[in-house]
Amino acid sequence: MKKLQQRIAPLLTKYLDLPSDVMLELPRITTIGQIHVYIENHKGLVVYSDKELTVRANKGFIQIMGTSFVLKTMLPEEILLEGTITDIKFIPE
Repeated sequence: MKKLQQRIAPLLTKYLDLPSDVMLELPRITTIGQIHVYIENHKGLVVYSDKELTVRANKGFIQIMGTSFVLKTMLPEEILLEGTITDIKFIPE
């Protein structure tokens, strides 16, 4: 069933003009300069400190490094992080 879903999702995205991040369960990362990061479609918080934020994504992890981090918003599938961001990495599983 999972393989069928993986084959159908790109086709639906292409022919029905649906957003690929939603159909393929990909994270969406929006940054505003070096002071804000907004992450949608994550699978949960793994590490949080004033210098690092790591969240689980569909096929790995998203790691954000910097200083003076404050979680402004944390919802089941959305996170808004504020601070000085120096690095954003995707770490595959």
